[in-house]
Amino acid sequence: MTTQLRVLQRSEWDQWYGKLERAFGGVPDSRQERKLFESLTETERSLAAWDGDECVGTAGAFTFQVSVPGGAMVPAAGVTMVSVAATHRRRGILSSMMRRQLDDVRALGEPLAVLTASEPAIYGRFGYGTATHQMSVEVDSSRVRIAVPPGAEDVRLRFVTVEEGAESCERVYVRTIGSRPGMLARTPGWEGLALLDPPGEREGASAMQCVLAERDGEVVGYVRFHNKPQWSPAGPEGAVCVRHIDALDPAAYAALWRFLCEIDLTSTVQARNRPVDDPLLHLVSDIRRCNVRLRDSLHVRLVDVGAALEARTYAAPVDVVLDVEDAFCPWNSGRWRLSGDAKGASCERTEDAAELTVSVRDLGAAYLGGVSLSSLAGAGRVRELREGALAQTSSAFGSDVAPWLPHGF
Repeated sequence: MTTQLRVLQRSEWDQWYGKLERAFGGVPDSRQERKLFESLTETERSLAAWDGDECVGTAGAFTFQVSVPGGAMVPAAGVTMVSVAATHRRRGILSSMMRRQLDDVRALGEPLAVLTASEPAIYGRFGYGTATHQMSVEVDSSRVRIAVPPGAEDVRLRFVTVEEGAESCERVYVRTIGSRPGMLARTPGWEGLALLDPPGEREGASAMQCVLAERDGEVVGYVRFHNKPQWSPAGPEGAVCVRHIDALDPAAYAALWRFLCEIDLTSTVQARNRPVDDPLLHLVSDIRRCNVRLRDSLHVRLVDVGAALEARTYAAPVDVVLDVEDAFCPWNSGRWRLSGDAKGASCERTEDAAELTVSVRDLGAAYLGGVSLSSLAGAGRVRELREGALAQTSSAFGSDVAPWLPHGF
């Protein structure tokens, strides 16, 4: 059988999304979540593979801007909702959707495509590199104490409903976007993602709660969390499950964490998605009792190597000729001269001799400054052709704070 790949029509959305739900386990999303993603779906950027009148493949993209080193916001396609029916695997459907999608992204002039992966091994062959990681912690709050900096006592904490706090929380988030590479500028409608709270996904925890941190009447931070009561013969052993926490200064951030760790009837604070260099690591009294774990998060694909490398700044002066390997998007293959510093950069085609050889996948991994080119070279994935080029370029690509994706899509 042959399949037909075409742009999704709005009237086909229900069937298309239903096939996506089946591919991810067959448990339908909550009505609230389904309604939100129906409103967010950009059908003109969504693809459906059809076997007759049956949808057997899905892929979509959101129009995003992502922060990069230097603080600029760069257009990026947020690849999402990718699935192939179990009955139609190994027929090239995924490859055809990735091919069409990247061609479309290039035609739109977006230099980047980004995604989060259900299975990270899938997307490397299409040129996506793991550019950010997320940290999860499980703080033993019965033993760990939070050391707060000066000014924390001036922070007022106040419970509000999630709906009452939504606008204030969003303003705080917007002010933090440029503080780390990898953060997304949320377009209208996306603020609803942070408010989703389906009862079936609480795993015995309370409805989501919200606390605002205020100073002189201004909201300078917030936390959204669930309280999960648990009891043992020895007494209460409840857990606090953090959904989102942001603050505009260290004192407010520490005050929020101290609050979480001192909630009555609880002995654990869990957070599943924090930056790998979260200041929390330096606030806790005993890091061994925080059960720190890492996993991959945002995967980055350079769709236009020249435009992407010009869009960010560099931590140190760099002037290097990169020999880029890109079999899936051959328009990127070849030699590029990258010259830049903290003020800006240029990246153009060149006939000069190559000084570093790197695949587009590994260039994507290093792009946001969280994965060093030297580390990749240690794994044999970047080759130095001129002595000294690797150290110079690796230092230039670095970021003084770890990149981070605050939420999925």
